[in-house]
Amino acid sequence: MQLYSFFRSSAAYRVRIALNVKGVSYNYVAKHLIKNGGEHKAADYLALNPQGFIPALEHNGALLTQSVAIIEYLEETFPTPSLLPIKAVDRATVRAMSQIVACDIHPLNNLRVLNYLKTPLNQDADAVAAWYRQWIHEGFLALEQFIAKHSSDARYSFGASLTMADVLLVPQVANSRRYNMDLSVYPTLRQVAAHLETLPAFLAARPEVQPDAE
Repeated sequence: MQLYSFFRSSAAYRVRIALNVKGVSYNYVAKHLIKNGGEHKAADYLALNPQGFIPALEHNGALLTQSVAIIEYLEETFPTPSLLPIKAVDRATVRAMSQIVACDIHPLNNLRVLNYLKTPLNQDADAVAAWYRQWIHEGFLALEQFIAKHSSDARYSFGASLTMADVLLVPQVANSRRYNMDLSVYPTLRQVAAHLETLPAFLAARPEVQPDAE
């Protein structure tokens, strides 16, 4: 198994957490999103992944893309420990919480969007940072309510065990800190994230301990 990753990519961070939770070993292949004009745009990588996005996971001759699809694949291929609850309605809720991050926050804040705001739209650093924080804030406000409603003990986002919602939450919290967001307005979310960040699978996935960390 081979993971194409970039240490600071929150989408790749999610997949690293999921792989660690599942206890799956993998080879780390770094694709820097900035150096050399963006290594994810190189012809050899585009031949593998036409979108050129990070992460991608190579397994048994197949190349899998899109972080949530990869996590779902890992869930189906390595079913224990499970990242989804047993009941269909609970699984749908966990997926909805995950998609607040994956579909509502992250697409507006990824590198290509931020670069487009800077050039050609000529937005300065303060405007770009305000944009970034706005969409995290809207998503986190919703997640705070979901977590407060569904978490059993403010240790996990849903119920009393680890789910896919947790896997997506922590990388987005890490990104929020990079932009100096005040997390005190999301007290339950912050408490859950603080617990998750102590777990071995999350510790080993942190950006700063990856092979390509700068």
